[in-house]
Amino acid sequence: MTLRTASEADVPLILRFIRELAEYERLAHECIATEEGVRETLFGARRYAEVIIAEEDGQPAGFALFFHNYSTFLARPGIYLEDLYVRPEMRGRGVGKKLLSRLAAIALERNCGRLEWAVLDWNEDAIRFYRSLGAKPQDEWTVYRVTGDALQTLAGT
Repeated sequence: MTLRTASEADVPLILRFIRELAEYERLAHECIATEEGVRETLFGARRYAEVIIAEEDGQPAGFALFFHNYSTFLARPGIYLEDLYVRPEMRGRGVGKKLLSRLAAIALERNCGRLEWAVLDWNEDAIRFYRSLGAKPQDEWTVYRVTGDALQTLAGT
């Protein structure tokens, strides 16, 4: 198995992974990402996130998409893992663990104080996997989101 940093040539693959993940998470109806949007935001003038791709025997196995956040309490950057996805036929082979291990190494290289992510509360397999790696749930926090019309209203437009 190999891990590599994604390049612009990987845009169709990244979008395929995103759509497969959306389907798995039962959120395909919310996935409106396009190749153009992925290309612009990951490889354009301002890069908002980074991607690591896992391959086994030259075949795409999964990906991790992440970006930096910041902890005011630590006064240090962190890494937020937006998406971790392993194709169903590649699960159980250590792909997810290798991707998370690489992200942990990147976090240390970049002097980050945290590596964090969210998991859907019904995804018990993922929760067990994350706990086995030493990850701890942050149950005292509730995520809030503003999107669509509510975002427009809040912005005053």
